[in-house]
Amino acid sequence: MKDFQDSGDLIQDPQALRDRAGRDGYLFFRRLIEPKRLRDLRRQILDLCAEAGWLAPGSDPLEGIVAPGRKLVEPEPEFMAVYDRIQRLEAFHALAHEPALVAMYDRLFGEPTLVHPRNIARIIFPANEEFTTPAHQDYIHIRGTPDTWTAWIPLGDCPEELGSLAILSGSHQAGIYETHPAKGAGGRGIDTAPLPFEWRTGDFQAGDVLVFHSHAVHKAVPNRSRDRLRLSVDYRYQPISGPVTRGSLLPHYARHAWPEIYQGWRSTELQGYWERLPLNIIEE
Repeated sequence: MKDFQDSGDLIQDPQALRDRAGRDGYLFFRRLIEPKRLRDLRRQILDLCAEAGWLAPGSDPLEGIVAPGRKLVEPEPEFMAVYDRIQRLEAFHALAHEPALVAMYDRLFGEPTLVHPRNIARIIFPANEEFTTPAHQDYIHIRGTPDTWTAWIPLGDCPEELGSLAILSGSHQAGIYETHPAKGAGGRGIDTAPLPFEWRTGDFQAGDVLVFHSHAVHKAVPNRSRDRLRLSVDYRYQPISGPVTRGSLLPHYARHAWPEIYQGWRSTELQGYWERLPLNIIEE
Protein backbone atom coordinates (compact mmCIF):
# COMPACT_ATOMS: atom_id res chain seq x y z
CA MET A 1 0.00 0.00 0.00
CA LYS A 2 1.07 3.59 -0.65
CA ASP A 3 0.82 6.37 1.92
CA PHE A 4 -2.09 8.80 2.03
CA GLN A 5 -1.61 12.04 0.13
CA ASP A 6 -1.69 14.93 2.58
CA SER A 7 -4.24 17.60 1.60
CA GLY A 8 -3.35 20.11 4.30
CA ASP A 9 -1.99 22.58 1.74
CA LEU A 10 -5.40 22.66 0.01
CA ILE A 11 -7.59 23.23 3.04
CA GLN A 12 -8.27 26.92 2.28
CA ASP A 13 -8.90 26.29 -1.44
CA PRO A 14 -12.44 24.95 -2.03
CA GLN A 15 -11.93 24.11 -5.70
CA ALA A 16 -8.68 22.29 -5.07
CA LEU A 17 -10.36 20.28 -2.30
CA ARG A 18 -13.21 19.33 -4.63
CA ASP A 19 -10.84 18.39 -7.45
CA ARG A 20 -8.80 16.06 -5.24
CA ALA A 21 -11.90 14.65 -3.54
CA GLY A 22 -13.42 13.95 -6.95
CA ARG A 23 -10.29 12.16 -8.10
CA ASP A 24 -9.41 10.15 -4.98
CA GLY A 25 -12.61 9.93 -2.94
CA TYR A 26 -10.69 10.82 0.24
CA LEU A 27 -8.78 13.68 1.85
CA PHE A 28 -6.13 13.31 4.56
CA PHE A 29 -5.13 16.10 6.95
CA ARG A 30 -2.29 16.21 9.45
CA ARG A 31 -3.04 17.77 12.86
CA LEU A 32 -6.46 19.11 11.84
CA ILE A 33 -7.69 18.74 15.45
CA GLU A 34 -5.91 19.83 18.59
CA PRO A 35 -4.60 16.62 20.23
CA LYS A 36 -5.73 17.76 23.69
CA ARG A 37 -9.37 17.53 22.52
CA LEU A 38 -8.75 13.91 21.58
CA ARG A 39 -6.84 13.15 24.76
CA ASP A 40 -9.74 14.32 26.92
CA LEU A 41 -12.21 12.06 25.11
CA ARG A 42 -9.73 9.19 25.06
CA ARG A 43 -9.39 9.46 28.84
CA GLN A 44 -13.15 9.37 29.34
CA ILE A 45 -13.61 6.30 27.16
CA LEU A 46 -10.68 4.40 28.64
CA ASP A 47 -11.86 5.17 32.16
CA LEU A 48 -15.09 3.35 31.23
CA CYS A 49 -13.05 0.45 29.84
CA ALA A 50 -11.05 0.31 33.06
CA GLU A 51 -14.21 0.24 35.18
CA ALA A 52 -15.40 -2.72 33.09
CA GLY A 53 -12.19 -4.63 33.80
CA TRP A 54 -10.91 -4.46 30.23
CA LEU A 55 -7.56 -2.85 31.06
CA ALA A 56 -4.49 -4.29 32.73
CA PRO A 57 -4.61 -3.79 36.53
CA GLY A 58 -2.36 -0.99 37.72
CA SER A 59 -1.77 0.41 34.22
CA ASP A 60 -2.41 4.02 33.18
CA PRO A 61 -5.83 3.96 31.46
CA LEU A 62 -4.56 6.42 28.83
CA GLU A 63 -2.18 3.73 27.58
CA GLY A 64 -5.08 1.41 26.72
CA ILE A 65 -3.23 -1.74 27.78
CA VAL A 66 -5.58 -4.70 27.62
CA ALA A 67 -5.98 -7.03 30.60
CA PRO A 68 -4.70 -10.56 29.92
CA GLY A 69 -7.29 -12.74 28.22
CA ARG A 70 -9.73 -9.92 27.37
CA LYS A 71 -11.06 -9.90 23.81
CA LEU A 72 -14.49 -8.44 23.01
CA VAL A 73 -16.39 -7.34 19.91
CA GLU A 74 -19.75 -5.72 19.22
CA PRO A 75 -22.54 -6.76 19.65
CA GLU A 76 -21.55 -8.99 22.61
CA PRO A 77 -23.57 -7.92 25.68
CA GLU A 78 -20.50 -7.02 27.74
CA PHE A 79 -19.17 -4.87 24.94
CA MET A 80 -22.50 -3.13 24.39
CA ALA A 81 -22.86 -2.31 28.09
CA VAL A 82 -19.71 -0.17 27.85
CA TYR A 83 -20.67 1.15 24.41
CA ASP A 84 -23.98 2.44 25.78
CA ARG A 85 -22.03 4.49 28.33
CA ILE A 86 -19.76 5.88 25.60
CA GLN A 87 -22.83 6.99 23.66
CA ARG A 88 -23.83 9.10 26.67
CA LEU A 89 -20.56 11.06 26.74
CA GLU A 90 -21.11 14.70 25.87
CA ALA A 91 -17.49 15.05 24.69
CA PHE A 92 -17.95 12.16 22.25
CA HIS A 93 -20.77 13.94 20.42
CA ALA A 94 -19.24 17.41 20.76
CA LEU A 95 -16.06 16.36 18.94
CA ALA A 96 -18.08 15.79 15.75
CA HIS A 97 -18.69 19.56 15.68
CA GLU A 98 -15.01 20.49 15.82
CA PRO A 99 -14.91 23.90 14.06
CA ALA A 100 -11.85 23.17 11.88
CA LEU A 101 -13.46 19.97 10.59
CA VAL A 102 -16.88 21.50 9.88
CA ALA A 103 -15.25 24.52 8.19
CA MET A 104 -13.35 22.17 5.85
CA TYR A 105 -16.61 20.41 4.92
CA ASP A 106 -18.34 23.77 4.33
CA ARG A 107 -15.65 24.58 1.77
CA LEU A 108 -15.77 21.12 0.22
CA PHE A 109 -19.58 21.15 -0.11
CA GLY A 110 -19.93 24.81 -1.05
CA GLU A 111 -22.84 25.15 1.39
CA PRO A 112 -23.49 24.66 5.12
CA THR A 113 -22.73 21.22 6.51
CA LEU A 114 -25.15 18.91 8.29
CA VAL A 115 -23.33 17.02 11.03
CA HIS A 116 -25.08 13.66 11.44
CA PRO A 117 -25.89 12.94 15.10
CA ARG A 118 -25.49 9.17 14.64
CA ASN A 119 -21.90 9.01 15.90
CA ILE A 120 -19.88 5.81 16.13
CA ALA A 121 -17.04 4.81 18.43
CA ARG A 122 -14.73 1.90 17.67
CA ILE A 123 -12.88 -0.06 20.35
CA ILE A 124 -10.67 -2.68 18.70
CA PHE A 125 -8.95 -5.36 20.76
CA PRO A 126 -5.61 -6.84 19.64
CA ALA A 127 -5.17 -10.42 18.39
CA ASN A 128 -8.70 -10.53 17.01
CA GLU A 129 -8.04 -10.28 13.28
CA GLU A 130 -11.00 -12.32 12.10
CA PHE A 131 -13.29 -9.50 13.25
CA THR A 132 -11.34 -6.74 11.48
CA THR A 133 -13.71 -4.52 9.50
CA PRO A 134 -13.67 -5.79 5.88
CA ALA A 135 -13.51 -3.74 2.69
CA HIS A 136 -16.89 -2.03 2.27
CA GLN A 137 -18.73 1.15 1.29
CA ASP A 138 -20.54 3.26 3.88
CA TYR A 139 -23.42 4.21 1.59
CA ILE A 140 -25.23 0.88 1.97
CA HIS A 141 -25.51 1.59 5.70
CA ILE A 142 -26.22 5.33 5.50
CA ARG A 143 -28.38 5.87 2.37
CA GLY A 144 -29.72 9.38 1.89
CA THR A 145 -27.39 11.45 -0.29
CA PRO A 146 -24.33 9.69 -1.72
CA ASP A 147 -22.47 12.91 -0.91
CA THR A 148 -22.24 11.92 2.74
CA TRP A 149 -18.64 11.85 3.95
CA THR A 150 -17.16 10.04 6.93
CA ALA A 151 -14.43 11.48 9.14
CA TRP A 152 -12.27 8.74 10.67
CA ILE A 153 -10.36 10.04 13.68
CA PRO A 154 -8.13 7.89 15.90
CA LEU A 155 -8.13 9.01 19.53
CA GLY A 156 -4.37 9.20 19.83
CA ASP A 157 -1.38 8.08 17.80
CA CYS A 158 -2.32 5.16 15.56
CA PRO A 159 0.49 3.46 13.64
CA GLU A 160 -0.50 0.79 11.14
CA GLU A 161 0.40 -1.90 13.69
CA LEU A 162 -2.37 -0.62 15.99
CA GLY A 163 -4.97 -0.89 13.23
CA SER A 164 -5.29 2.22 11.09
CA LEU A 165 -7.58 2.58 8.06
CA ALA A 166 -6.97 1.91 4.36
CA ILE A 167 -8.75 3.53 1.39
CA LEU A 168 -9.05 2.16 -2.15
CA SER A 169 -8.24 5.44 -3.88
CA GLY A 170 -10.62 6.34 -6.72
CA SER A 171 -13.04 3.48 -6.00
CA HIS A 172 -15.91 5.92 -5.29
CA GLN A 173 -16.23 6.62 -9.02
CA ALA A 174 -17.67 3.24 -10.00
CA GLY A 175 -20.94 3.15 -8.03
CA ILE A 176 -22.02 0.46 -5.58
CA TYR A 177 -20.31 -2.93 -5.61
CA GLU A 178 -21.76 -6.34 -4.82
CA THR A 179 -21.28 -7.47 -1.24
CA HIS A 180 -20.98 -10.75 0.64
CA PRO A 181 -21.47 -11.65 4.32
CA ALA A 182 -18.39 -10.95 6.42
CA LYS A 183 -17.31 -10.70 10.03
CA GLY A 184 -16.45 -7.32 11.48
CA ALA A 185 -18.38 -4.06 11.71
CA GLY A 186 -21.21 -3.79 9.19
CA GLY A 187 -21.33 -7.51 8.42
CA ARG A 188 -20.82 -7.06 4.65
CA GLY A 189 -17.64 -7.15 2.58
CA ILE A 190 -16.51 -6.50 -0.99
CA ASP A 191 -14.13 -8.58 -3.11
CA THR A 192 -11.57 -5.95 -4.10
CA ALA A 193 -9.15 -8.23 -5.99
CA PRO A 194 -10.65 -7.44 -9.45
CA LEU A 195 -10.88 -3.67 -8.84
CA PRO A 196 -8.34 -1.49 -10.72
CA PHE A 197 -7.58 0.86 -7.85
CA GLU A 198 -4.71 1.36 -5.42
CA TRP A 199 -4.83 1.00 -1.63
CA ARG A 200 -3.64 3.91 0.49
CA THR A 201 -2.91 3.82 4.21
CA GLY A 202 -0.41 5.15 6.73
CA ASP A 203 0.44 5.98 10.31
CA PHE A 204 -1.76 8.49 12.12
CA GLN A 205 -0.61 10.94 14.75
CA ALA A 206 -2.99 12.42 17.29
CA GLY A 207 -5.02 15.11 15.52
CA ASP A 208 -4.78 13.60 12.02
CA VAL A 209 -8.09 13.13 10.21
CA LEU A 210 -9.09 11.00 7.21
CA VAL A 211 -12.33 11.89 5.41
CA PHE A 212 -13.91 9.93 2.56
CA HIS A 213 -16.96 9.71 0.29
CA SER A 214 -19.74 7.24 1.09
CA HIS A 215 -18.93 5.25 -2.09
CA ALA A 216 -15.20 4.99 -1.30
CA VAL A 217 -14.16 1.41 -0.54
CA HIS A 218 -12.22 1.23 2.71
CA LYS A 219 -11.24 -1.26 5.40
CA ALA A 220 -9.58 -1.46 8.77
CA VAL A 221 -6.00 -2.60 9.15
CA PRO A 222 -5.81 -5.39 11.80
CA ASN A 223 -4.73 -4.44 15.31
CA ARG A 224 -1.48 -6.41 15.48
CA SER A 225 -0.20 -4.74 18.62
CA ARG A 226 0.64 -7.02 21.51
CA ASP A 227 -1.71 -5.57 24.11
CA ARG A 228 -3.18 -2.19 23.10
CA LEU A 229 -6.72 -1.10 22.36
CA ARG A 230 -7.28 0.94 19.21
CA LEU A 231 -9.80 3.74 19.78
CA SER A 232 -11.32 5.75 16.95
CA VAL A 233 -14.51 7.59 16.05
CA ASP A 234 -16.59 7.75 12.87
CA TYR A 235 -18.47 11.01 12.27
CA ARG A 236 -20.56 11.72 9.18
CA TYR A 237 -21.29 14.92 7.27
CA GLN A 238 -23.26 16.00 4.22
CA PRO A 239 -24.45 19.12 2.39
CA ILE A 240 -27.43 20.42 4.36
CA SER A 241 -29.61 20.56 1.23
CA GLY A 242 -29.29 16.84 0.49
CA PRO A 243 -31.69 14.11 1.64
CA VAL A 244 -30.96 12.46 4.99
CA THR A 245 -32.58 9.30 6.32
CA ARG A 246 -34.39 9.22 9.64
CA GLY A 247 -32.02 6.50 10.78
CA SER A 248 -29.07 8.87 10.44
CA LEU A 249 -30.74 11.11 13.03
CA LEU A 250 -30.99 8.36 15.65
CA PRO A 251 -28.29 7.27 18.11
CA HIS A 252 -26.00 4.54 16.81
CA TYR A 253 -27.75 1.19 17.31
CA ALA A 254 -30.79 3.14 18.63
CA ARG A 255 -30.63 1.24 21.91
CA HIS A 256 -31.56 4.37 23.86
CA ALA A 257 -33.52 7.51 23.00
CA TRP A 258 -31.84 10.91 22.85
CA PRO A 259 -33.31 12.13 26.18
CA GLU A 260 -31.59 9.21 27.92
CA ILE A 261 -28.29 10.00 26.19
CA TYR A 262 -28.51 13.67 27.20
CA GLN A 263 -28.89 12.97 30.91
CA GLY A 264 -26.06 14.68 32.78
CA TRP A 265 -24.91 16.88 29.90
CA ARG A 266 -23.72 20.33 30.96
CA SER A 267 -24.89 22.14 27.80
CA THR A 268 -28.10 22.02 25.76
CA GLU A 269 -26.52 23.54 22.64
CA LEU A 270 -26.07 20.23 20.78
CA GLN A 271 -29.16 18.50 22.12
CA GLY A 272 -31.48 17.88 19.16
CA TYR A 273 -29.69 20.54 17.09
CA TRP A 274 -30.84 18.96 13.79
CA GLU A 275 -34.48 19.53 14.74
CA ARG A 276 -33.85 23.26 14.32
CA LEU A 277 -32.46 22.85 10.78
CA PRO A 278 -34.35 22.87 7.43
CA LEU A 279 -33.68 19.23 6.55
CA ASN A 280 -34.93 17.06 3.69
CA ILE A 281 -35.71 13.94 5.76
CA ILE A 282 -36.54 10.73 3.88
CA GLU A 283 -37.35 7.18 4.96
CA GLU A 284 -34.69 4.45 4.87
